[in-house]
Amino acid sequence: MTARIAVVTGASRGIGFEICRQLARLGINVVLTARDPGRGNKAVATLQPQGLNVIFHALDVADPEQIHALADYLARTHGRCDILVNNAGILIDKRGAGVLELQVETLRATLETNFYAPLQMSQALVPLMRKHRYGRIVNLSSGLGQLESMGDGTPAYRASKAALNALTLMLAAATKGSGILVNSMCPGWVRTDMGGASATRSVEKGAETAVWLATLPDNGPTGGFFRDRKAIAW
Repeated sequence: MTARIAVVTGASRGIGFEICRQLARLGINVVLTARDPGRGNKAVATLQPQGLNVIFHALDVADPEQIHALADYLARTHGRCDILVNNAGILIDKRGAGVLELQVETLRATLETNFYAPLQMSQALVPLMRKHRYGRIVNLSSGLGQLESMGDGTPAYRASKAALNALTLMLAAATKGSGILVNSMCPGWVRTDMGGASATRSVEKGAETAVWLATLPDNGPTGGFFRDRKAIAW
């Protein structure tokens, strides 16, 4: 069987980096993408000596041309893309600012990375998944995007993750019966640059559910929202 090809965005550090490590340990060929080539190549240089099949491809997810260049590269060199993990994300809300203080520019910039990018990545790579009737799309969301417990604070980030969850449901409906499974997951509060040193979870734990969703069997769920491998409310 041909080894699966996985693409992980924003993967030079944090949860994305750990997702790459865990996927590669399962024998999957991983394309680690990041905006900064220096950081991306350094990340790959850390993983390859461990015997892991990980390569770097520069990608700014906010640049549609770079997204299409990645899709062309995958089609040309591998002829396939089996797994897409939309991990890249930003949180740029001003500390203490609520929705009534939200600057529209902050929302636009947040949506560019947290919503538009996963949409355009999916549009570019789903055709390669359809070609082999197999695909797994994992969207890194957050409990802050849950409508069930929606509150104030970090409003741009919350809105972007709620939108990402809606995208997950739309993609799941659009790919139903095609062998492609699409799900969102919340990694929890993880010790990363975004989560901070006080966070309660390790990156290993934060990546675990994403890797599970990326390797679901053919009868696995689609159109769901998960934390710790268990479905949670939208």
